[in-house]
Amino acid sequence: MARGKVIVTCAVTGSVHTPTMSPHLPVTPDQIAEQSIAAAEAGASILHLHARDPKDGRPAFDPEVFLAFLPRIKQASDAVINISTGGSSLMTLEQRLAAARRAQPEMCSLNMGSMNFALFPALERFESWQHAWEPELLEATRDSIFRNTFKDIETILAFGREAGTRFEFECYDVGHLYSLKHFLERGLVEPPLFVQFVFGVLGGIGPDPENLLHMKRIADKLFGEGYRFSVLAAGRHQMPLVTMAATLGGSVRVGLEDSLTLGPGRLATSNAEQVAKIRRILEELSLEVATPAEARDLLALKGGDRVAF
Repeated sequence: MARGKVIVTCAVTGSVHTPTMSPHLPVTPDQIAEQSIAAAEAGASILHLHARDPKDGRPAFDPEVFLAFLPRIKQASDAVINISTGGSSLMTLEQRLAAARRAQPEMCSLNMGSMNFALFPALERFESWQHAWEPELLEATRDSIFRNTFKDIETILAFGREAGTRFEFECYDVGHLYSLKHFLERGLVEPPLFVQFVFGVLGGIGPDPENLLHMKRIADKLFGEGYRFSVLAAGRHQMPLVTMAATLGGSVRVGLEDSLTLGPGRLATSNAEQVAKIRRILEELSLEVATPAEARDLLALKGGDRVAF
């Protein structure tokens, strides 16, 4: 009965947006915990989590920072916790994996290929910054590559097999789907695959409805009945494309990692606002939102009692 339900993921803070861009972006462990719990109460069955330095909001990889909010979220919510292994495009692989190795969550994200991951255009939107690291990080993406080699992916998959952690496969372009098929053919991943189509990051596939249809068509060809797809889209493209995904039988991701707004010219004041909005849209379309238990069943997850936090 759960198969037709829509899994709502909330990406709470990420490493793309910076404190100057929105006063509502959660930075401290308290803020991340509070907004995560509220997002789960609003209807998110999966919480996709990064950490930030509580002093200045820069992306952080220290497991101790994660452990300042992970147990609190687990105690207050039944939501599936999904820890990023993408971290920041400027982190090393070992830094990106550190928290996941420590926490051994039910899910992690896994980026399926190296790419340009350009954030520098945001430099033009602000004249001053709260912290010196913000423009420095954005500018650094002009001349860096978000590294996700086949060996890197193999390393993360090996961690997953040891920890019983399954993955949300982040596919920023069509070629990433073929890379995932490669790992499926080698037996390094197994169905049901949870494939996240990512639209609107400069360096990846554009946020066009035609591209969503194309990504789904190729994924259908490659994975058949052995996968579920979800969609995230950057900025103002978030709600239109995730709504389209749901009407095509997919799941959705919202959250302040992907978009800071609730509508044109209006900052979202919390992650829960975005979750509540997409839930309203889904219900108006006569679509049902999956509970955490249903999401675990659909994605064959190990359960929240088998994590290390």
